[in-house]
Amino acid sequence: MAAELVEAMNMVKSFRVSDLQTLLASMGRSKSGLKQDLVGRALRLVQTEYSPELLKNVRQLYESRFPKTSGWLAARRPEGVQVGYSSLSSSPNPTSQGPDYLNGISKPTTTPAAEVKLVPLPFYQTLETLLAPTELIAQNNEKLQDSQCIFELTPGQAEQVRNASELRPGIKSIQVVLRICYTDSIGVQEDQYPPNIAVKVNQSYCHVPGYYPSNKPGVEPRRPCRPVNITPWLHLSSITNRVTVTWGNFGKRYSVAVYLVRVFTAADLFSQLKLCSVESAERCRERIQDKLRFDPESEIATTGLRVSLICPLVKMRLGVPCRVLTCAHLQCFDAVFFLQMNEKKPTWTCPVCDKPAPFELLTIDGLLSEILKQTSEDIEEIEYLTDGSWRPIRDEKERDRERERSNTPECPVVDICIPEANGHSPAHSSVSLSGKSGTGSVGAAGGAGGGAGGAAPGGGAVVDLTLDSSSEEEGGGAGGDSEDTEDSADSPAPKRGRYNYDKDLVTAY
Repeated sequence: MAAELVEAMNMVKSFRVSDLQTLLASMGRSKSGLKQDLVGRALRLVQTEYSPELLKNVRQLYESRFPKTSGWLAARRPEGVQVGYSSLSSSPNPTSQGPDYLNGISKPTTTPAAEVKLVPLPFYQTLETLLAPTELIAQNNEKLQDSQCIFELTPGQAEQVRNASELRPGIKSIQVVLRICYTDSIGVQEDQYPPNIAVKVNQSYCHVPGYYPSNKPGVEPRRPCRPVNITPWLHLSSITNRVTVTWGNFGKRYSVAVYLVRVFTAADLFSQLKLCSVESAERCRERIQDKLRFDPESEIATTGLRVSLICPLVKMRLGVPCRVLTCAHLQCFDAVFFLQMNEKKPTWTCPVCDKPAPFELLTIDGLLSEILKQTSEDIEEIEYLTDGSWRPIRDEKERDRERERSNTPECPVVDICIPEANGHSPAHSSVSLSGKSGTGSVGAAGGAGGGAGGAAPGGGAVVDLTLDSSSEEEGGGAGGDSEDTEDSADSPAPKRGRYNYDKDLVTAY
């Protein structure tokens, strides 16, 4: 399904204006506008309303324009990645010696699988076809089958592999790869491994990608089906190379093919993306204005569109904003991280809307690239306006904090330990350890005001916290005949409370 969708999108991108208008009119869509608008409308139509009827119309229009072209991949491919799939159904290299073998049986003529085409892979550029897609044939009713095929390298091909640079230690940039897919002549086929697969090259088993563990409960591990690099086990000479594929025979039909390819890295694809697919800032503004244009049939008027400057893949600020031409959203993801992720685990899925995101449809957003240069690191979100302009969106929490600071009244701070500020003496300095009253003491019962309260120097009412009902009863209330006198030997010792501490001593911590 995904492969056919990519095929149809690539066909649409190669259409002329008349072809686009014919396609849109046949599906009941408006056919007015510039070519860029027609292309975008047709791509959205293919993606949202994909059906066999629509695919048939796309194929007919494409074949009417390219009657002699055997593949649709020439449409919108970077010049550096030319994929020659016209040779997939042809016979192997005529210079190869010896008969072709499949399942160990000599065949008088080559019998490739009828019109089987494999989906193009962005990280692999096909240089030559060493073995066209050929079906694996079961020899008996056993569930486990062994199928063999042979091919030879010409001196020039062997020299290419031998002199190729290394991407990583032991990994050459020119490789011989084995690809396996379903035997199906409709559309292009994605790589698909049969059950219980094992590959042996010249009596040595080579590595086949294993399963990805799943972190979700109840989800089975997924196996990445990608080309198998058989280069390290080949004879780089005129000696025949024999490949044995062990596979599970459970009713599915599979085909194998061998190609000489050039392997690209994420950095190589990023360079191609910057060179071939950058959308100008003016075109981006036009798209924004189209999205925000007033629609009289809509009850809700959209005055702005918010876009985050944080990449949804790595939760970091965008470096190179990238998106898919067929996606309706304006939110971008980082191109570098997206390519690196697909180099390790190829999914080619948009991280924003989970729709197919093939490399051929990626584009760099020129307007958002300018915005990232003009904004500081603390700006994480912007809003596009109806006229195509934009404004930064500050953090809501930061705005709330500023609003609180602006609305909070400024009140004086009262220090309860300063007598001049509130008319009260500090509690810890009211009475000394020896029982003497200090300045502004509230420990004496015979003050000017009498009772448990007295007048402080500042004019405020002072409450004696050291008095309780028992002391009032013993002392005859607040009106006793005691007076402030000098300390003498006849002075009684300070009263002690229940827990053996001075009742007149109050300590504030």
